[in-house]
Amino acid sequence: MLLIWNRPGFNEELTEQDRTALFGEVDKIMEELTETGELVGGQALANPSQTLTVRLVNGNTEVVDGPFMESKEQFAGYLTVECDTPQRAAEIAARWPDVRHGGAMEVRPIMDEAGTEM
Repeated sequence: MLLIWNRPGFNEELTEQDRTALFGEVDKIMEELTETGELVGGQALANPSQTLTVRLVNGNTEVVDGPFMESKEQFAGYLTVECDTPQRAAEIAARWPDVRHGGAMEVRPIMDEAGTEM
């Protein structure tokens, strides 16, 4: 799974031309992954301001607004890809335009249904 991390609001900081170019890059990558059969799925997430976090605090369930921690980067979406190697997944992640705009892509194997081996 490729987890997309970026600064909230960075898209709004871009000019319309830059935003169009960025989404054009995303479309191109998604098209290529669809053609190669590597794309399994993916989705962008809503604004972090719509997040609820649930924790157990002093034996009581607590529900609070917002992401679970303060950070410069927040989880913004994900792609699920099926690749031959982790290096191939990292190659795909390195091309994601958010990375050039201060974001990051986390490449993480998905746990096999049979157990904890990955």
